Amino acid sequence: LLIRFNIVLSTSWMGNLLLLLSGLTMFMAGLGANYEFDLKKIIALSTLSQLGLMMSILSMGYYKLAFFHLLTHALFKALLFMCAGAIIHNMNNNQDIRLMGSLSLMMPLTSSCFNVANLALCGMPFLAGFYSKDLILEMVSFSYINL
Repeated sequence: LLIRFNIVLSTSWMGNLLLLLSGLTMFMAGLGANYEFDLKKIIALSTLSQLGLMMSILSMGYYKLAFFHLLTHALFKALLFMCAGAIIHNMNNNQDIRLMGSLSLMMPLTSSCFNVANLALCGMPFLAGFYSKDLILEMVSFSYINL
């Protein structure tokens, strides 16, 4: 919905307000994920942080780039949630990461897929997250409004 109304956001004071709110969203979601022990909540808070990044890109007027990051993020985040569901199911429906030891021995394929999706979330080169985040960094460095 914000992508649809991007003209209003990029030409008024609302774009600056959205940039401030998106920066706070990224910071608070990242901080909250660091103090969480529930696997699904950690993944959900990282999604919230990425949505803050998409909103900040949108507030600068790059709506196509925000949509591209939305698509690439959905690609590897779906794999991350499916692997998390399989891990939780095999841990007898326990979501606490403090009790999840030696997953690579019990579930090697799921663990490796989880690690690949996590690396894509971090922006590892030649994975989906790298291309969108590299474009975001390039466009933000050329913008007069940047974080």
